[in-house]
Amino acid sequence: MNKNLDLFLTFMKIGTFTFGGGYAMIPLIQKEVCENKKWLNEKDITDIVAISESTPGPIAINAATFVGYKTSGFLGACMATLGVVLPSFLIISLISLILTQFQSIKAVHYAFMGIRAAVLALILKALWMMFNSVKKKKKPFSYVIMGLSLVLTAFLKIDAVFVIIGCGLFGLLWSLLNRKEQSNGTD
Repeated sequence: MNKNLDLFLTFMKIGTFTFGGGYAMIPLIQKEVCENKKWLNEKDITDIVAISESTPGPIAINAATFVGYKTSGFLGACMATLGVVLPSFLIISLISLILTQFQSIKAVHYAFMGIRAAVLALILKALWMMFNSVKKKKKPFSYVIMGLSLVLTAFLKIDAVFVIIGCGLFGLLWSLLNRKEQSNGTD
């Protein structure tokens, strides 16, 4: 099968069967892209998630775009992005046509309660996967950044954009200081 068509169909499947947004898609993207298709490895996915979180726009679209680009260039990026967006667009269009009748059905309400619980589990799995990738590096600095980010966003209610920029600058400063210390130690 043509790789660009395969990217489109793979991300269309992910977009069709994932509820809850981009964070819920991460484990499915990882399974499809790393395990099933073997297009990328775990480190690539972790990097793509970090980049997708740092760039403007929905994480699912950013991740699909990055995977598509890394796998098959510009056309691959377009196909993966279209694949992940198309199902949501079609479903939302359909739901909006029948929304007034759809809201009053009790079974639908309970179905969405169950879906929300499953989405939470997928988000927790993505969090666990990212935590384990940091744990493998055995760098205390990463734990400091995670803890600081949690406190700043969850408790102090600082906008995540500022936290990401600040942590990026902090990481850059940390690496510059470590590089300076290493060069001083070798003189």
